Amino acid sequence: MTAMTPLLMSLAAFVCIFGGTFLGIFVRRKLPDHHLSGDTKDVVRQGTALIATLASLVLGLLIASANGRYEAESSQIKQLIAHVILLDNTLVLFGPDAEAVRALLRSDVGIAAARIWSEGQPVFASQRPFHADAQSLAIYDEVLKLAPKTDAQRFYQSRAMDALIEIGKTRLLLFTSTTGSIPIPFLIVLVGWLALIFASISLFAESNARTVTILCIFSLAASAAIFLILELSQPFAGLMRISDEPLRNALVALPR
Repeated sequence: MTAMTPLLMSLAAFVCIFGGTFLGIFVRRKLPDHHLSGDTKDVVRQGTALIATLASLVLGLLIASANGRYEAESSQIKQLIAHVILLDNTLVLFGPDAEAVRALLRSDVGIAAARIWSEGQPVFASQRPFHADAQSLAIYDEVLKLAPKTDAQRFYQSRAMDALIEIGKTRLLLFTSTTGSIPIPFLIVLVGWLALIFASISLFAESNARTVTILCIFSLAASAAIFLILELSQPFAGLMRISDEPLRNALVALPR
């Protein structure tokens, strides 16, 4: 998904699926009546049932997969927020000497949030290598430069480094997860199956406004499922994007 949004892609899917209805009506009018009865109808119905079963399985699999990715990345954001808060609290326990590191951390949270959500956009070039920003690296350096004077401060310095490592791991997981998306050929095949199903239904149904209206509603339902899949597959963009406010405000309420 690079150029088209989920809404445009689902609308295109609706046009193709609903177009299958008119294809079936067109074929019905061109074929002689004896070609649309008896054994021919049974064969078409059996084939349609097979394709419908495959399409339903694939739709269910895609929705489960997209939702799993959405939930996984939402969980990673929550882990990142927890590690950031833990790091800030650990620096508080270290003492006044860590105030400079805390200031760097607070300013870096907004920068990190902007990068994470920009990398999650559909137009992001996922093949780019990951580069840590200078301010994030400065936080590592500043924690290492802390001069603990007591065993307690040495313990808190060690815990702060552990939290930084966990933040780095989670950050890399979020970066690598932006490369995953639903292959376009896969969606094309699915839409083709659905269009074929609607064509076979209209092939044997009466060609009237009521039938067309009902099939239009069913086409909307199928394209809505595709829209849901596409939206869930990009957690940092679109109508169902994960909010960045919890991360940006993670340290606002903490005592300075």
